[in-house]
Amino acid sequence: MRVIEIAKIIDSWMPTSIAEDFDNVGLIIGDPESNITSILVTLDTTEDVVEEAINKGCNLIVSYHPIIFNGLKQITNDNYVQKSVIKAVKNNISVYAIHTSLDNHPKGISYLLSDLIGLKNISVLVPKKEKLDEMTIGMGSIGELEKPLDEISFFDFLKNKLDLKYLRHSIRLNKKIKKVSVVVGSGSFAIKDSIKSNVDAFITSDFKYHNFFESDNKAILIDIGHYESEKHIKLIIKEFLNKKLPNFTILLSEQNINPVNYY
Repeated sequence: MRVIEIAKIIDSWMPTSIAEDFDNVGLIIGDPESNITSILVTLDTTEDVVEEAINKGCNLIVSYHPIIFNGLKQITNDNYVQKSVIKAVKNNISVYAIHTSLDNHPKGISYLLSDLIGLKNISVLVPKKEKLDEMTIGMGSIGELEKPLDEISFFDFLKNKLDLKYLRHSIRLNKKIKKVSVVVGSGSFAIKDSIKSNVDAFITSDFKYHNFFESDNKAILIDIGHYESEKHIKLIIKEFLNKKLPNFTILLSEQNINPVNYY
């Protein structure tokens, strides 16, 4: 099967048309007409992941994040992006990225994390005017826990459910957590939308120091880590590809691409 055929299958699931304008999604590296033998699924296309693809005989990498995000003016082995691109091109490995197509889809990455932690009645947190097959698209999700939890119990629940070592949070309000919003990845832009929606807690990552003040004692803000909020998506992508390409070898990357470490 050719790259272009697999790209059409992925696009029918998470269309490039609903990605953000600033993003770089779809086929990032490779010849659309080249034949694919097996696929490696990853969050990020690092040089180690490309090496893994080579060793495992995979000639297509399906990645959540695009390896080329900003424009490249040179390819000289100067940084991890250029090294990854050079290694992929030298070894005839194609790279396809999904990114904000998954972010904006109503059943996308934030919905999937919301579902994973057991939220019910899930809807889009920050809707856009555009529709996808009459469905509302946009960033983030909002839903409700089946049973309210006190704050400490909710923290423990998240750490257990998402296998978290740590989480950061704003000041505790000593109130029950029932209504919850979620933005996978960097979500400080949705603090106001979450508070306006009267949530009890907002789960995301990459809060800066001053972001925590923006809770204004109306909701508890929870930062679970960027990688930690996204790591579940590899399984979802693989599951989709397995259904659509049952005769293909589709592997999950075993590389730990999380650049953040704790001591």
